[in-house]
Amino acid sequence: MAYQDHRPATPSEALDELLAGNERFVAGTRIHPHQNAEHRAVVAAAQRPFAVVFGCSDSRLAAEIIFDRGLGDLFVVRTAGHIVGVEVAASLEYGVAVLGTPLVVVLGHDSCGAIQATRAAMAGTRLPGRELGTIAERVTPSIWQASARQITDADEIGAIHVRRTVEMLTRPGTELADAVAAGRCDVVGMFYRLADGRVSVLDAEPAEALPPTAPSQGAQRAASGLS
Repeated sequence: MAYQDHRPATPSEALDELLAGNERFVAGTRIHPHQNAEHRAVVAAAQRPFAVVFGCSDSRLAAEIIFDRGLGDLFVVRTAGHIVGVEVAASLEYGVAVLGTPLVVVLGHDSCGAIQATRAAMAGTRLPGRELGTIAERVTPSIWQASARQITDADEIGAIHVRRTVEMLTRPGTELADAVAAGRCDVVGMFYRLADGRVSVLDAEPAEALPPTAPSQGAQRAASGLS
């Protein structure tokens, strides 16, 4: 099939392009756009990605591969468990405010190690390393929310964590919230299945607020083996 080289200009066009690329990846009919020497030369001077993909650092979740894209197409930011810090927020703002991308995707996946590690830490297993507790601390509120809704399945918790991340990034007063309100950008959550390679768009229902009985931050830190 011939590939029509067009940079999506709207959130819906960008979403359609990502989903079409993922369909090719799932079907084994990838066309590897923008991966040749000619395009490398074209994008050397400047980049105009059509989507920001903020995903988990899992080695099985390479955005350019699962969406069948190439050089200059995606502005990719990754952290373990797609946890958000100031550097992440600034990077996403750069993608939208400076590079003009019309779509931001928060990409989670099944069998997420960050979810598994956080649940283990909350059960009393101390995580190795000096800084890994930060991951558990950031993921813990999603697990508490799932618990309040009597959800125990790890993948359902992962979907909740994606929705919470979207909610965090688009809270009032943020650059992304302003861009969404102005119609310049949209922020969507996606969930990837490792075995079949398919992404699905999560519904836009906002994550529920933590219930009043949720543990305090100090209690969360203790439960996560952080203190």
